[in-house]
Amino acid sequence: MGRVLIIGAGGVGSVVAHKCAMEPKVFEHVTLASRTLSRCEKIRDEVQQMHKRKIDVAQVDADNVPETVALIRRVKPDLVINVALPYQDLTIMDACLEAGVNYMDTANYEPRDVAKYEYKWQWAYKERFEKAGLMALLGAGFDPGVTNVFCAYAQKHLFDEVHTVDIVDCNAGSHGKAFATNFNPEINIREVTQNGRYWENGKWIDTKPMEIAQTFDFPGVGDRKAYLIYHEELESLVLNIKGLKRIRFWMTFGDEYLTHLRVLQNIGMTRIDPVDYKGTKIIPIEFLKRLLPDPASLAEGYTGKTSIGCIFEGKKDGKTKKAFVYNICDHAETYKEVRSQAVSYTTGVPAMVAAMMMLRGEWKKAGVIHVEQMNPDPFLEELGKRGLPWHVKDL
Repeated sequence: MGRVLIIGAGGVGSVVAHKCAMEPKVFEHVTLASRTLSRCEKIRDEVQQMHKRKIDVAQVDADNVPETVALIRRVKPDLVINVALPYQDLTIMDACLEAGVNYMDTANYEPRDVAKYEYKWQWAYKERFEKAGLMALLGAGFDPGVTNVFCAYAQKHLFDEVHTVDIVDCNAGSHGKAFATNFNPEINIREVTQNGRYWENGKWIDTKPMEIAQTFDFPGVGDRKAYLIYHEELESLVLNIKGLKRIRFWMTFGDEYLTHLRVLQNIGMTRIDPVDYKGTKIIPIEFLKRLLPDPASLAEGYTGKTSIGCIFEGKKDGKTKKAFVYNICDHAETYKEVRSQAVSYTTGVPAMVAAMMMLRGEWKKAGVIHVEQMNPDPFLEELGKRGLPWHVKDL
């Protein structure tokens, strides 16, 4: 049915490659590319061994637009799936426009020199993609991604009016490391050390990092303390879910993780500005990334579950209603299927399903589009079949 070029060979890129390879009727040709060819080759060999499917690999510097354009023109994909670093979103979008191919990612662009999570840079591409007749689908992971689709589903089927949304994300797994991050350490630490932010009564309210916490009963896990942080899907959901009065994002962190993080912050290891070391400029957080475990290496032996979803309050048939739409994912089971831990799996599977929607033409619209703007039903149907069953619970 279609050809895809996957850019990025980290934990999520590995899951996307595996899952695309497992759907040969939809993904007739798969190419995996990264700056580090050896990472692609390792994933290619795993895919061949586990699924008896051959995929192609290539080397590319996604910061280099001409080089990326040349690769796209050589591969001739119908869709570029960007699971590289968020810093590279704009250059890959530029390459897709020049080569005339559809684009998709799982995380919003952010500049290297400031931890700022805004869609304004990518929204600025709206007219260019519209004029080219191309689709740029943003945030097609889990959060953002599935949580956005849960919101669209709630708006379409569960409520007449959605008033509040609390997106809750819990990883109750154990990887046995003293300190490690479940996805790119640099991006993860930048995300959780910034100020918190939520939207209420038509305005944004800023908070200090980890200032607000609340205990939630996570399905399959139990009570866990979660902290209010800012997450990019809030920005698009405020625009696309009508009638909202408040929307917040909560994530759990273990005490040991938070203690390590405080120490790293206090000694300056989470800084994103250059410092001079013996005449060489280094960025402390980039150096720290080199010292921490590769998130992809955590998969083997990872135990426990993730529990992620949306708690909604609103009106249905004139009555107050509250519901929880969620997914539970098991680290050990995802390792058996695709040699991945659940955090990578819950991002990579939705990316594959969104790509499926685009290749089938079920999600088709020119411009820069968020997943909640598309029909949630076929996506959620396929998501459940492809390893991430979801549930609706009345509260």
